[in-house]
Amino acid sequence: MAAPHWRYSEEMPSVAPFQFDDASLIGWARPVFPRLPQLAGRPIRIHRHPGLRDRRGAVHAGSFLRERRIAFDCARDEFPRIFVHEVFHFVWLRLGNPRRRSFEALLAGERAQGARGELGWSAEWRKAALDPSDVRRRTRRWREYCCESFCDSAAWLFSGRKTHSEFTLSARFRAGRRRWFAQIGRSRLSI
Repeated sequence: MAAPHWRYSEEMPSVAPFQFDDASLIGWARPVFPRLPQLAGRPIRIHRHPGLRDRRGAVHAGSFLRERRIAFDCARDEFPRIFVHEVFHFVWLRLGNPRRRSFEALLAGERAQGARGELGWSAEWRKAALDPSDVRRRTRRWREYCCESFCDSAAWLFSGRKTHSEFTLSARFRAGRRRWFAQIGRSRLSI
């Protein structure tokens, strides 16, 4: 039986810990590599997937954590931000409960202080859908918001984009997130 199409091969160009199906995506990602914290783990396959959709409609990218791959359907100018966001789904998975809970506490504190806006649409629409009981009960809706906020925050910090229409969180709260990421970025992050 033939190997599944997503298996790694020696022909795929790689930049540890990523393996690219399309060499042009390496060029799109290369400016991001020096900005990222140190990452360690098995390779993640990076590939194009035209017409990518989820249950809500068209999407720019999707992470398949168990398969260790990220599929992209985005424009070059959006690629660095979306690439970092998707990579940080792998970081979130392996971050560990104490660090995830610490980030949750940061977000709960922002919410208690009336913070509006976010650092990406994937977190912003989830934030808007929350009610106070979600935070208190740590519902799935709250936990998904925390994950997306973590990934959007990483994309804001590490993609190289200084401005974007989706960066709507105030500078005061951005500073808190920058400090939080500085703490975890001191050590190698598992992906």
